[in-house]
Amino acid sequence: MQQQAAADHPIQLVNNDDLQRTRLTVFFRLILSIPHWIWLAVWGIAVYIAALIGWVIGIFTGRLPDPLHDFIASYTRYFTHVYAYWHLLADPFPSFSGTAAYPVDITIAPPQQQSRLTIFFRLLLAIPAFLLAYVFRVLIGVLAFIGWFYALATGRMSEGIENLGNFAVRYESQTLGYSLLLTDRYPSLSGGPSA
Repeated sequence: MQQQAAADHPIQLVNNDDLQRTRLTVFFRLILSIPHWIWLAVWGIAVYIAALIGWVIGIFTGRLPDPLHDFIASYTRYFTHVYAYWHLLADPFPSFSGTAAYPVDITIAPPQQQSRLTIFFRLLLAIPAFLLAYVFRVLIGVLAFIGWFYALATGRMSEGIENLGNFAVRYESQTLGYSLLLTDRYPSLSGGPSA
């Protein structure tokens, strides 16, 4: 039953990574990630403004408008790509658009009708998910540190580290999507990536 609930979640992680890593890009991953973090911050400002507008519209209509949903969904996908790249869960340099396919990616369902009451209190309702996402962020940081040495030594990522990292990335992406009104489904602790 719980596995079925995870499969029905509107935001799902898709993992098509082959575990191979290029040692040179692994070694310089922190530096290579800098342009993405800058773009993520700039784009994030626009997304939070769009989410605020979507929040006001959602209170009255019970739904995020399609253009705002698509804009925020692209940002959430891009966030997932950068997060996976930064934490060595995928090797190729991500595109800056959030629309191109990536080895560790998410699928996001189209906008659905949501409860106006939960839209109104969304940030308050998301606090427990934010706290758990923070714990997972610490976990994935430790995993990336260990994985960095592993990937430098072997030229590939440990499957166990990648699986735990993908779990954390999925939860983080679902939390972001929930808080930005992409879905009214709370982040799920069950399930795993689909291939």
